[in-house]
Amino acid sequence: MKSLLLSTALLAGALSLSAAEYDASVPQSTHSEVSYGPHKRNVLDFWKAASDEPTPLVFVIHGGGWGGNSKEAIHKFVDTNKLLDAGISVVAINYRYLKQAGELSPPVKAPLFDAARALQFVRSKADDWNIDKARIGAVGGSAGGCSSLWLAYRDDLAEPDSDDPIARESTRLHCVAGIRVQTTLDPKQMKEWIPNSRYGERAFAKKDFPEFLAARDDLMPEIQQFSPYHLLTADDPATYLFYQTPPNPGGKEKDPTHSANFGVGLLKRCQELGVDCEFVHPGQEDVVHPTATDYLITKLKAPIEESKK
Repeated sequence: MKSLLLSTALLAGALSLSAAEYDASVPQSTHSEVSYGPHKRNVLDFWKAASDEPTPLVFVIHGGGWGGNSKEAIHKFVDTNKLLDAGISVVAINYRYLKQAGELSPPVKAPLFDAARALQFVRSKADDWNIDKARIGAVGGSAGGCSSLWLAYRDDLAEPDSDDPIARESTRLHCVAGIRVQTTLDPKQMKEWIPNSRYGERAFAKKDFPEFLAARDDLMPEIQQFSPYHLLTADDPATYLFYQTPPNPGGKEKDPTHSANFGVGLLKRCQELGVDCEFVHPGQEDVVHPTATDYLITKLKAPIEESKK
């Protein structure tokens, strides 16, 4: 009997841990657990802003190293109420973790292509959900921010001739925001920016960072397909980068995975290419948008041409 009670308690605990809940500050979604794909984690929640006209939309991708957390962490990245009050609808997605990639290689394809499919699905619902397809901005923290930058910078995944109407939808974004985001997946570049870097090996099926670094040259064709820094081109959307610590270029970091040095590197590349980039961190003067929410409202509510400046 004791063992049965213990098993029951453990099961109950596991179930309670698996059922993530939104913070009390987050309003009830308009649609919940909407499926956008075949996997159990291919689900999203949607908050519809009140409007007679199609609304802009913020597309939220949670962090967790592509191996944990869920869409219910939305309050860590944006103020949903503030967006809705500004007439901007919101979507938060779940996606497959790296360990759920199956035969996909490299494993990072699973979370990234899930995010792309979710974005296409949302665009396919534009009429039903009153969404302006031309005004969609993505935001995410850490790995979710990396996914957001990947969507923003890679070429459009739309397949205009596909029999699947969802696949015909665009994956391009109007603007993007990354919070404590990794802006490169090149281990050599990470070490140059942050000497004690130790991130990204699992995305490419390596057991640890030293193995990832040793395999870097062989992996570069794949790294270049998924690393935001390497995908960035002059025609890519306006970008916002937020970090909780000041930059320390070339120095070791207490939290190398979320170092503002990632922001320094991408900002420099954006400036070289003429891509609008706003970089926010402690100690910075003349901050225009203190939060990603403020930035997204400005960009998504401004006239199209003005929002690109």
